[in-house]
Amino acid sequence: ELIDALTGLRKPTSGSVRIGGRDLTSATAHEHLEAGLGHIPEDRQRRGLVLDFSLAENLLLHDYDKAPFSKFGWLSPGRVLERARSLLGEFDVRGGGPRTLASALSGGNQQKVVVAREVSRDPRVLIAAQPTRGLDVGAIEFVHKRLVAERDEGRAILLVSLELEEIVSLSDRILVIYEGRIVGEYGPDVSEEELGIAMTGAGREAA
Repeated sequence: ELIDALTGLRKPTSGSVRIGGRDLTSATAHEHLEAGLGHIPEDRQRRGLVLDFSLAENLLLHDYDKAPFSKFGWLSPGRVLERARSLLGEFDVRGGGPRTLASALSGGNQQKVVVAREVSRDPRVLIAAQPTRGLDVGAIEFVHKRLVAERDEGRAILLVSLELEEIVSLSDRILVIYEGRIVGEYGPDVSEEELGIAMTGAGREAA
């Protein structure tokens, strides 16, 4: 529910959502994207990709109506394929080319396609929800390195994860939410044990 509210898929019942001072509390998901939000969803197959679309089409989902890929409503196939080849190479997507269907890739390579699309849009804020769920060791390492690289370049990243090791190793600031409330705020030196206790709601009375 939190991710849905932050990405415009669900209207918040309280509070506000802002990016760069712009109020997006009642905005649509498309308006969130236009304001500079990138979103790596938890379910890459249902929300991150259209499995019956090619990789080139999936990489263009948010930008099909923008230059240089589209002009007067007409797509430029050459530029679409050129961009796809570039991103598939940069993000080490294996198992196919621009015309390969997304359904033909392994889970790790599907996730790399999602990461490539969202990062390449140069978002102001990137929300990564369970970005390594179900991935093998190699894919996990790749996603982690890419998130760290984006952070180091000044990108604001909101990582949502149940993996304590992932949270501690990647985060500069950690918030624990229990039953809709923030019950703890920690720095990167927090122990996994302390986080685990907070995730059970043990510290909610003090929050």
